[in-house]
Amino acid sequence: MTTIALIHGAWHGAWCWDRLAPLLHERGYHTVAPDLPCDDPTAGIPTYADVVESALADAGAGPADDDVVLVGHSLGGLTVPVVASHRPVRRMVFLCSVPTGPGPALEGSMAEMVTPEFLAAARFHDTEGREVLDNAAARELFFHDCPDEEAWRAIALLRPQSPRPLTEPSPIEVWPEVPQSVILAEDDRAVRSSWSRAAARSRLGGAEPILLPGSHSPFLSRPEDLASALHRIITG
Repeated sequence: MTTIALIHGAWHGAWCWDRLAPLLHERGYHTVAPDLPCDDPTAGIPTYADVVESALADAGAGPADDDVVLVGHSLGGLTVPVVASHRPVRRMVFLCSVPTGPGPALEGSMAEMVTPEFLAAARFHDTEGREVLDNAAARELFFHDCPDEEAWRAIALLRPQSPRPLTEPSPIEVWPEVPQSVILAEDDRAVRSSWSRAAARSRLGGAEPILLPGSHSPFLSRPEDLASALHRIITG
């Protein structure tokens, strides 16, 4: 049975996959969805990767099991190639994210990668330097097409995000030789569409990324569409 590791993005947690995971189980997949230590100021991508690898091992998908698919949402995409460089995996999937290759997490201008709305969103930093988004800003950036009840539940579960994963160099020097796919959202208000589509084509050798309708959070707003897209990727 294929194991899908669901790796959440900034501010989020394992809870964000709650609507998607059962749909993947119905399609015959096992899922692992660890909580990354995004609110730990000392934790960077190597630590995030350790958490994912430990969760896979605890679930029975040890280092000899190559039937593993890694799905990284947004900032979670930075963890995907690190895990893939440590153990055999079947495929890397970047959700509302683009594989940027080895090197600094932010290659080029941040303003090219994210939307003006994201850059302008109200936020503050706590005493440990962690970033916290304003609730209304999170609603518009991440969950604008989710029902109110679902959106506000998600916002209540968001955590502070340490900047370390974006400020330290990637721990990998060579990109893992693993098949990769990109899934983007057509109405993503966090990731700039013009950048992400062009970057995805470049990293995929000219192939088009998969486009889903809706927001930066298809696991909440369109879990059935996302489950179907992942199934097509894995079985295709």
